[in-house]
Amino acid sequence: MSKLAIEVRGLRKSYGSHLAVDGIDLAVPEGEVFGLLGPNGAGKTSTIEILEGIRARSGGDALVLGLDPTSQSAALKDRIGVCLQDTKLPNNIRVGEAMRLFSRLYSKATPPDQLLARVDLADKKNAFYRTLSGGQKQRLAIALALINAPSLVFFDEPTTGLDPQVRREIHVLINRLREENCTVLLTTHYIEEAERLCGRVAIMDRGRIIAQGSPREIQENTLGKALVEARFDAPAPAAETIIPAAFSAERHADGRELLLRTNDPGECVSQVVRWCDGHGLRLVDIGVRRASLEDAFIALTGRALPES
Repeated sequence: MSKLAIEVRGLRKSYGSHLAVDGIDLAVPEGEVFGLLGPNGAGKTSTIEILEGIRARSGGDALVLGLDPTSQSAALKDRIGVCLQDTKLPNNIRVGEAMRLFSRLYSKATPPDQLLARVDLADKKNAFYRTLSGGQKQRLAIALALINAPSLVFFDEPTTGLDPQVRREIHVLINRLREENCTVLLTTHYIEEAERLCGRVAIMDRGRIIAQGSPREIQENTLGKALVEARFDAPAPAAETIIPAAFSAERHADGRELLLRTNDPGECVSQVVRWCDGHGLRLVDIGVRRASLEDAFIALTGRALPES
């Protein structure tokens, strides 16, 4: 059984009377890419800052790499990497200078030139920070997060605002970290990114974890294996529940469209067709698609993540 890189029980964080983190439990094995998703204000940032040793918790227990992030924060920070959404460096520092500076902050360091080659910035070693593109700045931020050969890396929305090509390059880097058995905790506003990269995810809302598991498990536990979408030529009667293969159904505002959640899409489609015949409705269109993590997220929280 894998050792746990992160173990959290009953974690709480209060700001005055506001309970931002409300008794959450997390267990992240070594070598896993784990996603933490949630709408703004869900408590993700407070949770991450506690785990990074930046902010003290109000209650509960937390161990990160076997260390208490509050009482052993100095030892912990020597072993983790942190890549923020927006890293700022002095405009006139050179890329190589920044790498050498950060390498001196830790008890051990990967050779800077090796890391620059890894993030495809070897030719920018002598370039000023101000001359880098947005994607190059983010790749430099990743290199700085990896300078101490961390056992655990926190990525806080690392691809927000970047073009698709740069985003794919960062995905490749994260996948390589997983192959090297480095643990990754990722927050992102791109749900398809979490589906692609994360073995498991936790969805937070209002300070609590409301779902946890692999993307497929969350999808199927929340919505079933598939969604059947049907459109009619006239408003449908409010009798959707007589379709046995659907365990839930909802109509659009005009009543002409029906969304059914099901574990047996083939049988559900057959029952919809028979139901239409029985109610004198003409089926204009019908389709089946697999429920996505985004569908589950919206069903659980009632909100979509903003595309920042």
